[in-house]
Amino acid sequence: MLTFAYPWLALIAPLPLAVWLLLPAHASNRTGLRVPFFDRLAALSGQSPQIGGVIAPRRTLPLLVLILCWLLAVAALARPQWIEPPLHQDRPTRDLLVLVDLSGSMDTKDFVDASGRTVDRLTAVKQVLDDFLSRRKGDRVGVVVFGDAPFVLVPFTTDLDLCRALLRDTVVGMAGPRTAFGDAIGLGIGLFDHSTVKAKTIIALTDGNDTASKVEPVDAAGVARDRGIVIHTVAVGDPTAAGEDKLDEGALKEVASTTGGGFFRALDRAQLAEIYQRLDQIETRKIETVSFRPKRDIYWVPVAAGLSLSLLLQAVRLLRRRYLHPSPRTSDAAISRGAP
Repeated sequence: MLTFAYPWLALIAPLPLAVWLLLPAHASNRTGLRVPFFDRLAALSGQSPQIGGVIAPRRTLPLLVLILCWLLAVAALARPQWIEPPLHQDRPTRDLLVLVDLSGSMDTKDFVDASGRTVDRLTAVKQVLDDFLSRRKGDRVGVVVFGDAPFVLVPFTTDLDLCRALLRDTVVGMAGPRTAFGDAIGLGIGLFDHSTVKAKTIIALTDGNDTASKVEPVDAAGVARDRGIVIHTVAVGDPTAAGEDKLDEGALKEVASTTGGGFFRALDRAQLAEIYQRLDQIETRKIETVSFRPKRDIYWVPVAAGLSLSLLLQAVRLLRRRYLHPSPRTSDAAISRGAP
């Protein structure tokens, strides 16, 4: 479909007509020859000399070409654009942040993988989380790992393959042996500062109680609630453990309930996979489809048409002058060539 970016420029199209009607004709003086026998020449020619100017008639073809060139120039100034067929683009409507505990207790081998082999907690979490992330098409996903302190592993991105690849490279203890769960929530809240989507979700996975945070997890959850962030907590530790490895289920439940999220307990890999299936149902993927039609500028078309018309008119003039009105030298040469 053809459209114009500045259609109001069509108002200047009648401007030459207004100039022709309102302004006087252009006057030009030509050199004349005075002869004493002018009256005799006039009498012999049968004409009556008068005082005044002579308006030279304009030929039809050059006038039409001039008008067309002007209209084409106005059309080019109006910036014609060709609207392409509509394109559809999917935009993410949710920012999903995953908090992964890398403290020393995640090295405990009490999970069984799909092949029946006993693996540590982090390996089981990564295996199931990898499958979960592969189905999050339409979401922006970020990853924060925490131990003694939290660190951003992957900022929010739609490149899920990047998230999965970097998550597979994580190892126990790379962020320190202790657990700073509250600080991890605080860092996650800061990552949402520039988020413009409506749905904001945090999935936190930890197997121990908070031993290194400067901010209590419940206090951080209150800030998240005020900013519209929902936190789901997944406990992957042993509830019967003692000491620093003891799982503080009460804090995890309170964090989830404060933000309107859910608390889940995973004692084996099958239960962990079931939790992700439930989270996939709760956090349904929502994709906003945006349609837009690209515009391609074609102002060069009227410019090229005007230039072609002008050149064509000049070519016609040259041909007429050469063959219909030859110069005396050309005529003499033609006669000489034709003489026997």
